Amino acid sequence: MSTTDTTDTTRTMRAAQAVAAGAPFELREIPVPEAGPGQVRVRVRACGVCGGENIARFGALGTPFPRVPGHEIAGEVDAVGAGVTAWQVGDRVGIGWHGGSCFTCAHCRSGDFVNCVERKIVGASYDGGYAEYVSAPQDALARIPDVLSFTEAAPLMCAGLTVFNALRNSGARAGDTVAVHGIGGLGHLGLQFADKMGFRTVAVSRGRDKEKLARELGADAYVDSTEGSAGEALTALGGANVVLTTVGVSPAQADLVQGLRPNGRMIVVATDHRPVEVDPELLVFGRREVTGWYSGHARDAEETLAFAALKGVRPMTQTYSLEKAEEAFQGMGSAEYRNVLVP
Repeated sequence: MSTTDTTDTTRTMRAAQAVAAGAPFELREIPVPEAGPGQVRVRVRACGVCGGENIARFGALGTPFPRVPGHEIAGEVDAVGAGVTAWQVGDRVGIGWHGGSCFTCAHCRSGDFVNCVERKIVGASYDGGYAEYVSAPQDALARIPDVLSFTEAAPLMCAGLTVFNALRNSGARAGDTVAVHGIGGLGHLGLQFADKMGFRTVAVSRGRDKEKLARELGADAYVDSTEGSAGEALTALGGANVVLTTVGVSPAQADLVQGLRPNGRMIVVATDHRPVEVDPELLVFGRREVTGWYSGHARDAEETLAFAALKGVRPMTQTYSLEKAEEAFQGMGSAEYRNVLVP
């Protein structure tokens, strides 16, 4: 393969597409995308399945149909377009939620690429990774360390990136108590990152069936939220400096606020689209905070991958063929695994 795209319009590939609002994904044969100026074409080796695919599935944010979803992409550079100097054919790369920046708006000039006014979203602004190939702007790519397999790297491009970024920007320091609410696709990564960052890590989940796994992933303590108020249980453990809530259940999130120490912070990375009703006295008299976080840009992704490679953080995955994209999407959230498509 040359380092420039030959634009062979006779080449086709398999791709799972969103074709109508709310309709199941359909497997189709479509043209292999070009690597235009400033773009890189990637041979997709693995693509994680994420709730963000609902943007394409329902045509949100002006996303047109048909659209190929998928923003947890891992693969190899297959071709580069004119003007690309940072990447070469054969490079192992990932592509995450943030699909490129304008570099000229006030956000970009300050380094806040995530809020770029012309921000592109992979799988929404352009076709994503539920396919054999994907083309993206060169600034959307992150380098994958050799010790990570493509299947391991793919979920780190959004799920891992989100919890890693949230924790490292939480204000917590080594030795502080960090509670991770939920031990699912996000939470099982959050526990590992929190442990490897040196926090006293508390897992919060419903029932005792996941306690053994939570402790294997690095939890120092475990709270069963079915046994009473999880917030009160956290307080009994001395309170948390940070609560990372990966379960979109607003009443449970509201309860956890009382488990924060003074000056503590709850970071929301999952939502059920309902208000989190918090007693304002907890905020006023304890100077507690409720804030949110999502994803990050390509440099954040590269740092997530590097940390995971260095410290042994690995996602638990279940793989599916591209033909089973709909099954993988419907099965999302049923376990602690991250579903991954392997074209």
